[in-house]
Amino acid sequence: MKLKFSYIILLLAGAAAFSSCKGGKSGDSPTTGWNYNDPNHGGYEVVDNYAPKSGPGLVFVEGGTFIMGRVEQELMYDWNTIPRRVTVASFYMDETEVRNKDYREYLFWLKRVYVSYPNVYKKALPDTLVWRSPLGYNEPYVNNYFRHPAYNDFPVVGVNWIQANDYALWRTDRVNEMILVREGYINLDLQQVDAENFNTDAYLLGMYEASVRKNKPSLKPGQEEGRRITFEDGLLLPKYRLPTEAEWEYAASGLIGNTYDERVVERKIYPWNGHNVRNSSSKNRGQMMGNFVRGRGDYMGVAGNLNDHEPIPGPVKSYWPNDYGLYCMAGNVNEWVLDVYRPQSFEDFDEFRPFRGNIFKTLDVNEDGSLKSVDSLGRVRFRDVKPEEAADRRNYNKAYYVNHLDGDLQSSIQYYDESADKSENSTRMYYQGETTREDRPKEGMASLVNDKVRVYKGGSWRDRAYWLSPGTRRFLDEASSTNDIGFRCAMEAVGSQTGYK
Repeated sequence: MKLKFSYIILLLAGAAAFSSCKGGKSGDSPTTGWNYNDPNHGGYEVVDNYAPKSGPGLVFVEGGTFIMGRVEQELMYDWNTIPRRVTVASFYMDETEVRNKDYREYLFWLKRVYVSYPNVYKKALPDTLVWRSPLGYNEPYVNNYFRHPAYNDFPVVGVNWIQANDYALWRTDRVNEMILVREGYINLDLQQVDAENFNTDAYLLGMYEASVRKNKPSLKPGQEEGRRITFEDGLLLPKYRLPTEAEWEYAASGLIGNTYDERVVERKIYPWNGHNVRNSSSKNRGQMMGNFVRGRGDYMGVAGNLNDHEPIPGPVKSYWPNDYGLYCMAGNVNEWVLDVYRPQSFEDFDEFRPFRGNIFKTLDVNEDGSLKSVDSLGRVRFRDVKPEEAADRRNYNKAYYVNHLDGDLQSSIQYYDESADKSENSTRMYYQGETTREDRPKEGMASLVNDKVRVYKGGSWRDRAYWLSPGTRRFLDEASSTNDIGFRCAMEAVGSQTGYK
């Protein structure tokens, strides 16, 4: 009888084990049966039913497939926008261009915090002299456009590609810092100076100690003091950055308003419907849809009926948004994107998330594997991946892919020069002589296309309608700036590709 009872107990235990393998009770791991978020089971924490949130100023752009490239005649005969079908993942994008008052907030913070490094502030200043013209009186804009409150909501210009990227990184840290302040994990520290300022990477790696207010309760046995917020908690946002060329073009096209099931019922030339640049609605019929040059000498229209309103960049919400809710994706100012320029990029790109400009990096650590301290500005140190670290990988084997597929010896201008250097670097199509990524190209350049030129798109207040088409593209050195190029930021949309607003 005793043996029979023991047999029954054994059968029940086996059934329970089988049940746990099928999923068990709510909160259990479906693969191990151990409870999530249970200190009695080790305290492994999992955030369930997580719904991502967008950062300040961002609009959700649902991704998908589209035909990237020109939609009308190739007027410039550059043949650098050959149509190509690609797929873009969902992402977030700034509703408007970054405004003057947004960029002044950035400068104010740099000047207040980097007390020992005034050059950081000076390097971030926009070039207001871009307004000067030998045969035009634009001196009032030199003095007024960036700083006068009348231009607060106008897009910042005179900012080069490098400065725009620095702004995006700074914005990431300020947004995540305020999230932690509002959630009570750190104090709002207005006395932080130099390297003591909040940096997202430094906080996540446990290298930020100033102003920590409290820790999150830990479910791990023996960790009564709690723990830092981690990336797995989903509280901190991904990094702000410039959009890639494909993302920018996709967002500007706004095809979400012109689809039926999976059919695109109208191929847009501009971010709005129709083949012309005027509003076709009965309420605003005839009004210009963007800020651009209508014809020779016509920058704003006739007094009493100023059609496009502004002879220079106008307020960032001056015109109608496209179907994604994005303003001024055509006209007003051109916008920097993340990509390095190559004429044949559309032929070389990946089909999914196309981009040229990758430089793969990793944390810079000491010989014993410990993290190096933050730099003088409070930022975590990263370095390029070494070839030996990627030697066994199939997807990449070095760090620098900016000039990937740039050609071979036969395609170089040195092919027939017997005295020329035939090394791997010098045989590339856009090789510019002995230089490094940190140096400017030296004299003797054979082409304006090199690893330091970046794409800009969108058309501006000083462009004709041709450049308002999202498929058009131009390029400029990343350290240069003009009075008709601004920028806006983007951010990854983590998780589901649909429905997170």
